[in-house]
Amino acid sequence: MSTHKLATNALHAGHDTKQNGGTRAVPIYQTSSYVFNDTDHAANLFALGELGFIYTRLNNPTNQILQDRLAAVEGGVGAVVFASGTAAISTGLLTLLKAGDHIVASSSLYGGTFNLLNVTLPRLGITTTFVDADNPENFKEAVQENTRAFFVESLGNPKLDVLDLKAISKQAKAAKVPFIVDNTVATPSLLNPIEHGANLVIHSLTKYIGGQGTSLGGAIVDAGTFDWTNGKFPEFTEPSAGYHGLVYSEALGAAAFTFKLILEGLRDYGGALSPFNAFQIIQGLETLPVRIKQHSANALELATWLEARDEVAWVNYPGLKSNKYYDLAQEYLPSGQSGLVTFGIKGGFEAAKQFTDATEIFSLLANIGDTKSLIIHPASTTHQQLTVDQQLSAGVGQDLIRLSVGLEDLEDLKKDIENAFAKVDKAILA
Repeated sequence: MSTHKLATNALHAGHDTKQNGGTRAVPIYQTSSYVFNDTDHAANLFALGELGFIYTRLNNPTNQILQDRLAAVEGGVGAVVFASGTAAISTGLLTLLKAGDHIVASSSLYGGTFNLLNVTLPRLGITTTFVDADNPENFKEAVQENTRAFFVESLGNPKLDVLDLKAISKQAKAAKVPFIVDNTVATPSLLNPIEHGANLVIHSLTKYIGGQGTSLGGAIVDAGTFDWTNGKFPEFTEPSAGYHGLVYSEALGAAAFTFKLILEGLRDYGGALSPFNAFQIIQGLETLPVRIKQHSANALELATWLEARDEVAWVNYPGLKSNKYYDLAQEYLPSGQSGLVTFGIKGGFEAAKQFTDATEIFSLLANIGDTKSLIIHPASTTHQQLTVDQQLSAGVGQDLIRLSVGLEDLEDLKKDIENAFAKVDKAILA
């Protein structure tokens, strides 16, 4: 399916109807384990002498179709799915890194990811230097002898900063480390990080790819382009003590990291995706190319409308000509800039909270990428664990309101916002 375009791959890749009982829709293989033909067959599967299904923590037919489809739409050699986006990030990093290793990361990350890198991983001996990603040279300056990865979001949440991925990838290549890009907000329909030098691409499938707000999921897509034999990653070139002496780079070539994620990451950390959730996410992936275009169109129109409102102090959306990232957005996201809009309300922290409490169509909850419109005040919720300076570095001011613009009628969304403005204490807004 790799010769087909993205929209076709989103509907067909990975699903051979002849091997799945003639089913046109992808089946749900809701089983924990699989019957072996005999002990020799079982031994051969465990030894990677042939590929097949062993246990759903490692692999599953429904999950495999989703994995193959994600690899196809992102242009990778393989993909691995997980129970959540956070499980994908943590399992990926823990499979790749060890105590004493170092990461250089953008400072404008989702709050949960920032906390993982800033608080949790240091307890395991893995440290991170956060840099302003607007200047790719900052990555070069932060590299240490023990640096083993660069980590960014292609479109930051909630800062909505569009990164110069090509420039950062050059710095990663010079440092001989993999360039990891979380592409959740942009999605493969709007941006393909692999084309711009990313080696590993991460998604929270819970968001735009799933699209319905029903199922958690995460994924890592392996571009198959990183040289694991460059001397910095002996776990790929020396016999694996955890998998009977397997040398990943020799046995698995370009897909070495994909298999390491399965054979060590899923086996040892256990963050497997439910086949039922995989099925739900496949339904979302099939319509992603259509939905994300409408999300983007709605977000741009709403952002333009908000710019003219007296109650609004500022609006941030990369598709606006007034936005500092507009030129980069035209380069990297010419087909649309996704569905997130942030803005500041006059009156600051209290006004932002009052406004967020007052909407009716926009649901107050901690998610993005749903077909339904969502709202949150990050300073008091998703980023409350950060210091004020850390919040500002992540693009979170006290007045910031994040909208995940859905697929409702725009006039209804505008009316909902107008009504919410009217409910904010006028003394605060003044």
